[in-house]
Amino acid sequence: MHDGSTLSPEGTSSIEAVRGYWNAHVHDWKIAREEPGTLAFFEETEAYRYEKLHYLPRVVDFTAQNGKRVLDVGCGLGNDLSRFARGGAEVTGVDIAPTAIDLSRRNFESRGLSGAFHVMNGEAMDLPDASFDYVFCHTVLHFTPDPAAMVREVHRVLRPGGSAVLMTINRKSWLFAMHRLLKVEIDYLDAPVFNPFERPSFEKLMAPFDTVDLVMERFPVRTKVHKGLKAALYNMAFVDVFNALPRRITRRYGYHMLAFVQKR
Repeated sequence: MHDGSTLSPEGTSSIEAVRGYWNAHVHDWKIAREEPGTLAFFEETEAYRYEKLHYLPRVVDFTAQNGKRVLDVGCGLGNDLSRFARGGAEVTGVDIAPTAIDLSRRNFESRGLSGAFHVMNGEAMDLPDASFDYVFCHTVLHFTPDPAAMVREVHRVLRPGGSAVLMTINRKSWLFAMHRLLKVEIDYLDAPVFNPFERPSFEKLMAPFDTVDLVMERFPVRTKVHKGLKAALYNMAFVDVFNALPRRITRRYGYHMLAFVQKR
């Protein structure tokens, strides 16, 4: 379970509230200048995502699942899943928001890729047991009302010997410190559910799996979205100073926690 605190506005945190929020916001990227649903939009958002999350291609080999069945839980725009598809995987994407599924389908169509997409609650997926070789669940667990249920579902649909990567937000991270001290913005903090984890609670959440390797990632990069004096100081001072420190010291403060897990 998460640490029990909820960084969200007052009101319901039900699945329907989550669905409604992401229907409205899945294509709401501050950096985007192109029309949502166009190939240019998908290329633009993908480039920005992988510039910000440049660790992803290093820790996730998108070509290693060639010929295998891959599931993306909370597929969003489908950009991550498209990389698995381009690597030769047989891919399926599920998302609670119909808008996300529509955009993912358009993404794949515009790139000439094949994939199956379904509007589905990741906490209770209508998918057979042991039906996937690999499950990818990135930027989702902290946005869902019952993350433990989602983890159990990932375990259920994973075949014996299969592996998964599940990511969440680290409460004790450099970005949360910046948010508290300097009011630095955090994307989607206004979502109906936004529950970051601390390391012990995230490790406990991974209990269904037999092998768990927890890794901290996502360290400061220069912002292109924010402007003004605060952004300039952040870019020119904080980013370089933080990243100049030995990673053995700063590793625990990564904004993202990733669990690389396996099912026997």
